Amino acid sequence: MRQWILLGGILGGLSVMLGAFGAHSLKAVLTEKSLATFHTATQYQFFHSLALVLVGLLAHQLGEGHNSKVIKAGWFFLAGIVLFSGSLYWLALGGPRVLGPVTPLGGLSFMTGWFLLAFSIPKK
Repeated sequence: MRQWILLGGILGGLSVMLGAFGAHSLKAVLTEKSLATFHTATQYQFFHSLALVLVGLLAHQLGEGHNSKVIKAGWFFLAGIVLFSGSLYWLALGGPRVLGPVTPLGGLSFMTGWFLLAFSIPKK
């Protein structure tokens, strides 16, 4: 479960770095719309990095055999970060629009992760 906390911490730190990079270095280069898109990507990456830390803590708390939904939620959060935030970074930086349709798949991954997490706690 340590790997989820480690991954969440690394991706959270990267989101702060990317946010600072966007706010300071890209401000003179990108349009307002592209900057807003970049900012959205960093926000969602940060929120879901925290969710990955939560996945690690909950999986540890629940123990083996009761944490499969939590682990699946982690994979969906990770996929959402890659697909949603990754495609928004790509689009904001002027990448080909072909990745535009990938963004909603990332959003769907985020939603799936949250629903799995919501139903991951066993009934007593």
